[in-house]
Amino acid sequence: MDGRTREYLEGRFGDYYRSTDIPLPPAPSEREWGVIPWSAGGTRMHRHQSLLDLGDLSDYLARTAPRHVYFSSARFADPGAASMDDKEWREADLVFDIDADHLPGVDPETTAYPDMLEAGKQALLDLLDILEDDFAFDEMQAVFSGGRGYHVHVRDESIRGLDSEARREVVDYIRAIDLDVDGLIETRQHGTTTRRVLRTEGGWGRRTHQRLLRFVDGLMDLEEEAALERLKELDGIGDGRAKTILGAFQNNPDAIREGNVEAGGPGVRTLVEALAQETITDETSPIDEPVTTDTKRLIRLPKSIHGGSGLVVEPLDRDEIEAFDPLVDAVPDRFRGRDITVRVTDPGEVRFDDDTFTLQSGVHSVRESLGVFLMARGRAEKVSE
Repeated sequence: MDGRTREYLEGRFGDYYRSTDIPLPPAPSEREWGVIPWSAGGTRMHRHQSLLDLGDLSDYLARTAPRHVYFSSARFADPGAASMDDKEWREADLVFDIDADHLPGVDPETTAYPDMLEAGKQALLDLLDILEDDFAFDEMQAVFSGGRGYHVHVRDESIRGLDSEARREVVDYIRAIDLDVDGLIETRQHGTTTRRVLRTEGGWGRRTHQRLLRFVDGLMDLEEEAALERLKELDGIGDGRAKTILGAFQNNPDAIREGNVEAGGPGVRTLVEALAQETITDETSPIDEPVTTDTKRLIRLPKSIHGGSGLVVEPLDRDEIEAFDPLVDAVPDRFRGRDITVRVTDPGEVRFDDDTFTLQSGVHSVRESLGVFLMARGRAEKVSE
């Protein structure tokens, strides 16, 4: 990035911070703060700062207009100390990071940026379902990272003291690492006999059971021949076993709804195992493990601007995530309403702010919000007006 472009972006970031109230996280004076300035020497972070060092945060950001702004998930006795030992760790939020670069089916070289962001949003929704349904966390904040993904901050008091190993267990559960499918099934007494049934009360057993019920409902809507063919698509189910399973569903639907994996013989157990694997594949959330297990992580400040995109690190209410479009809803209003002149250095199609542009190389007049986005992403440079 050349000097003129850096100077322009730094100035406009400063304008944004002068016009925006930046909310503080809980216990802000106990957290470490870090920034990356608009320096010619790259992206070296200035960290080991406390709020006491920075002063009033809004004033500090308006004066310095950093490229990136971070605060620690951890709370310390002395957050401005130069070494981690001297900071005296007290506790930390449980933080999750979903980076679209690492999602299944996403190739950073070929997947369009808007499609990456949409895949990240679906992974966020899967993660929130697990955190809400399986862990029953109350104090959570979802945040668009401003770049390629999403963050979730969990601040329930019950988890803030967890060490790194305990946090890794949370990661393993969410990602279903080494999940024992047999462990989803338990033996229950039924009169004078015992039954093997799915654990339907919660967790991955309940998720597998819900998928089983949806599968059965869909199967019952098909003609018999089509239903048999659908069953045979699953590993381990041939023609004879498919007929046995279908008969069990038709003759004893209540047993299936109760999670009885022995109804209809071994075929149903095979089906349940196949659906459990599908559930794990489809409903786990590919979170970035090192972020969650790190008890002293620096994470982007909500409502700051991401210096690699010019988009706002946008906090999200739970009920607005489904409709959220980061390339519209995270565009700073401060950068709307006028045109600027840039030199496009990386031409091609750009989907941005509810519109699609086909950019040619060379000097163009564009919306400022688009120009900032292109310059921050290294696709354009600022030229004189």
